Amino acid sequence: MSPTIRLPAADGSIVDYQVPEPGKWHRSADPPNSRIAFAAAHVAADPLGDNVPGAPAAVDWEATLAFRRHLWSHGLGVAEAMDTAQRGMGLDWPATRELIRRSAAEAGATGGRIAAGAGTDHLPADASALADVAAGYEEQAAVVEDAGAQVILMASPHLAALARGPKDYHEIYGKLLDQVREPAILHWLGPMFAPALAGYWGSDDVAEATESLLALLRRYADRVDGVKVSLLDAAHETRLRAALPEGVRLYTGDDFHYPELIKGDGRAYSDALLGVFAAIAPAAASALRALDDGDEAAYDAALEPTVPLARHLFSAPTYYYKTGIAFLAWLCGHQPGFTMVGGLHAGRGTVHLAHAFRLAGDAGLLSDPDLAAARMRSLLDVAGVDR
Repeated sequence: MSPTIRLPAADGSIVDYQVPEPGKWHRSADPPNSRIAFAAAHVAADPLGDNVPGAPAAVDWEATLAFRRHLWSHGLGVAEAMDTAQRGMGLDWPATRELIRRSAAEAGATGGRIAAGAGTDHLPADASALADVAAGYEEQAAVVEDAGAQVILMASPHLAALARGPKDYHEIYGKLLDQVREPAILHWLGPMFAPALAGYWGSDDVAEATESLLALLRRYADRVDGVKVSLLDAAHETRLRAALPEGVRLYTGDDFHYPELIKGDGRAYSDALLGVFAAIAPAAASALRALDDGDEAAYDAALEPTVPLARHLFSAPTYYYKTGIAFLAWLCGHQPGFTMVGGLHAGRGTVHLAHAFRLAGDAGLLSDPDLAAARMRSLLDVAGVDR
């Protein structure tokens, strides 16, 4: 019989919750055929490391790489060193560089697909020249390519601060796309994920920014695999998807509307590069295999119960969603402790985490109910919750 646990609720009450049995997920290391799907993976912190705000990141490499093997075992690709891995929020460049190298080597050994983020987060905050931004991108892209991963050109706060319009974005990205060995993935991350990225592509007006991006893509279509869009606006994504040059993919980064965007409208669909896929990997992989079989009902049955969890994890302030991703990995036994680099495990409160526990259970994502309940009880005890 599944365990029952007493959880705090938002109204201050304590409620009984019987943890459901996990879902019966279809598991295969073979990638799905109908869609390309990357899960943006988090990093596990070394529980003995001094992972306080501002300190160099101390990573638990064994748990971090084991989590990537977990994702590959479900047939998902790994999007490495993205914002989910706390780029700019605790994971410094030396740790990021090592993460890319270790994860790419693991991908080579296991046959897993991997792409990795190249950005400018190693530059000083007061970088004052576009040439410095270009050089920063080039340095990180070389690390990604030398490791054997596909390049994801991450959105750069430095570029957002220095660019004076679309022309500057086109100059920087054009230079980079002329150099990459294989087609790259571009990255449009909205300000709800990183406020410093407001006005990306040269305008605060989303329609104008979109046209700037499309102009770049039309010129470099043969050098771009796809563009990851994380604006949490399904209607905008659908319009952008229809306007993309032939051969350029739309990788949805919409952690609110992913089921409908990936399924598509009968004419087109989005591929996936999602942080939430790290939290819901078994359900996501099962859903994609249902699409392979043309079974949209099974696809909906697997993904729809995950949407309340995703909306909760990515609720405002959205950039703290990483705390929930690491929390669920801990509950499911993928890492020994609930600690994060930069002390980010403090990014969400106890009631928020208790509700995430319940939503993950409702979606069939607590793979070992007894372990999850025991770990949740320990967290509540530490928090001083009177149960």
